[in-house]
Amino acid sequence: MSVLRTGRPIKRTRIAKDHAEAALVAQYTALVRLAYLTLPAALSRHRRVLLAHGAAQRALPGARGTLVPRPRGPQDGDAVTGDALRVRVLRAALSAAHRPAGWPGALPPPRTLVPRLPVVWGLRLFPHAGGAEEIALGQALADAPAPTRAAFVLRRVDGLPDRRTAALLEAAGVRDAAASVRAAADLDAAAGAAAEALLRSQEFDACSVQSRPTDLVRRGRRRRAVWLTGAAAAVALAAVIVPQTTDGSGRSTASARAATPRYLSADRLVRADAQQWADTSRVDFTAWPARGGRTDDKDLLSRALGTWAAPTTDVRVTATPGTPTDAPPRSPQLLYAGDVGGRGVVLFSDGERLARYTDADGDSPAALALSRADDADVTTAAVVVLARSKGSARYLTAPWVAESTTRDLLRPDSPARPLHVSGDGVTDAVPVVAAADCARRPVLQLRSSSRIVEHHAFVVADLGGLSPVHLTYTPLPGHGTPPARQPREATSSQALLAWARSACRLGSWEGGAVRAVNAWDFAEQELPEGGGHAVWMCARATTWRGPGDVALLLRTPTSSLTAPAELVGQARNTAACSRFGQHVVASTRWKSPKDHWYLVAAGSRAVVGISASGAVDTAAAGRTMAVRAPENGTVRVTARLSGEAGGERLSEVGAAGR
Repeated sequence: MSVLRTGRPIKRTRIAKDHAEAALVAQYTALVRLAYLTLPAALSRHRRVLLAHGAAQRALPGARGTLVPRPRGPQDGDAVTGDALRVRVLRAALSAAHRPAGWPGALPPPRTLVPRLPVVWGLRLFPHAGGAEEIALGQALADAPAPTRAAFVLRRVDGLPDRRTAALLEAAGVRDAAASVRAAADLDAAAGAAAEALLRSQEFDACSVQSRPTDLVRRGRRRRAVWLTGAAAAVALAAVIVPQTTDGSGRSTASARAATPRYLSADRLVRADAQQWADTSRVDFTAWPARGGRTDDKDLLSRALGTWAAPTTDVRVTATPGTPTDAPPRSPQLLYAGDVGGRGVVLFSDGERLARYTDADGDSPAALALSRADDADVTTAAVVVLARSKGSARYLTAPWVAESTTRDLLRPDSPARPLHVSGDGVTDAVPVVAAADCARRPVLQLRSSSRIVEHHAFVVADLGGLSPVHLTYTPLPGHGTPPARQPREATSSQALLAWARSACRLGSWEGGAVRAVNAWDFAEQELPEGGGHAVWMCARATTWRGPGDVALLLRTPTSSLTAPAELVGQARNTAACSRFGQHVVASTRWKSPKDHWYLVAAGSRAVVGISASGAVDTAAAGRTMAVRAPENGTVRVTARLSGEAGGERLSEVGAAGR
């Protein structure tokens, strides 16, 4: 008998080979799923599919048996065999992430490079694409450590209790299994009740895969490369001779290279594979290939790198709030290099920021624009501004964007119009408006490729940053599925109608490093004296830094689809209207059709009572209140939460008193 680090007794169980084979066949899909989700998320989906099948196929115990936890009570042979198989699969999947000391960070872990069965040549395998919820869950799992992912699957899919899950992780070699189980529980709470169904979906089923050929063009290039080795050597030798020409930033190419750290070299730029976006669980800027007509222009790339490393005084440097402007700490990834509007443009990503360099042109100096881009996803990494001029902008779309259209938020009943995109992903010019202009609000409506997510369209708005802002919508409680607490894409007619009356608020967040804006309809109310049906909304702008600003709006009946909603409260740097501030109450004065003034108030779903003090002293049960009130005078409104929500008192957001 052996003892683990925790002192928990473990026994070595000898399992009959035929019994183990039968159990492996019966549990094969579950074991492959466990391995697939435990393997390093940085690997391509194709590689993880093959490694997951290999881990499951090699899970049959050998002659010595497998260390499995000692049962604390009666346990049948099938359960013991299942645990033995899980332990061996986990051990193989967890060890795949191990990197020896000194192993290059740019290379995958060595155990993932060892050729083992199954082997596939000439094809790429990956699970079928799921929906937006599967993408979000996959991103959350990718951000979690491998033991946490394993515990999450064991608890959610296999239905194992926490104690047994921890014991299996310990037997697989996890040092602090209890901490991994606790982290999985936290992830479980954040994922919601639908997590089990999502984990069983085709997005995470490595046994039901689709296939595509590898890059056929690249195959031909590799064959030709053998014959072009001599010519390439000659070109490389010629490139050593640096011409003393003046670059677009006003200094010589040689001086630009001299001022650039050695690791920031055009030859060392990271370049993603052209099809990586379709074969990875991390759908963000790391999956963007290098595009544009000048990706091999070393002079342009060197100028851009030199400007980022040490911009001269004649370079116009801009950065969104909270974005560092220092040089990249490592060689960045090249996303684009080409000519846009007659000027050379280069786009980089260093994993935390986007950097866009633009060559000088006549009276326009060279420019460097920087913006935060950490934790970007399929929507916030879907498009980047390449150039602006004369009330318009041109964008570079992500390789997974299959369809691009434009629409006006202030015309919700008008269909989206097609937007032409070049083969390199560059759009035609799209109109943009100033913050104060509320006559129109053009936005982009994009659709993701079915190779990564099915039926996924989304809306982004250009608020002056490098990355347009993702717009979402959360409907009223009980109005459709999924649960109303989860923001949805702002593409439905209901979402477009709601945004039509709040779109003018977007201008107040222009240039503020905003990542996403969610319009949350948190309450509805029948106004007194025939005032009609009103809807209370909280519009939250979340920044790349984390804090967010909110605006509380009231939509009252009107003959216009685009009449701006009334602003009833606002706050900056708050958690309100986010998953960390799920409860809200708001109030305002309202004049009825009979010219009577009322204090109207409403709260979110957990509110069970509303009170007012000051010029109005009253209380009402439920989520809404409407009482006669003087036109002027200070009123303080609070709400009481249900017992399930803590039973505490809740103050208004952004209103000290009315």
